[in-house]
Amino acid sequence: QVQLVESGGGLVQPGGSLRLSCTASGIIFSIYGLGWYRQAPGKQRELVAVITSGSRTNYADSVKGRFTISRDNAKNTVYLQMNSLKPEDTAVYYCHANSAQYPEHWGQGTLVTIAS
Repeated sequence: QVQLVESGGGLVQPGGSLRLSCTASGIIFSIYGLGWYRQAPGKQRELVAVITSGSRTNYADSVKGRFTISRDNAKNTVYLQMNSLKPEDTAVYYCHANSAQYPEHWGQGTLVTIAS
C-alpha cells in the first residue's frame, strides 16, 4: 500500500519559516519525481516546487528565493523549507510523487496558515 504522509504544517507569523516533510512508503522512492503543490481556499491547486529523481529542482515564481525543495532517498522523504512566509502562502500543501513507469500518488495534505 502506497502512502505519502505530510507533516510540519501549522500557524506561523508573516516572515517566519516552516519546514514541511513528506515520507513515502510502498514505492521505489528514488525513481520518483517529487513535488509540493498547494491549494488555497477557493483556488485551484497549484505547483509550488518539484525535484526530479536526479535532484533537479524547479519552483513557482511566487516562491523562488524563499522556498527550497530537497529529498533524502535514504529516508524516503522530501522536504519543503519555507522562509519569509507571506499571508498569501496560506494553503493546504500536498506532496506528490510522479513516475513515468508507475501511477502517481498524492498525500493527504497539511495546512499552512500565515497570520499575525
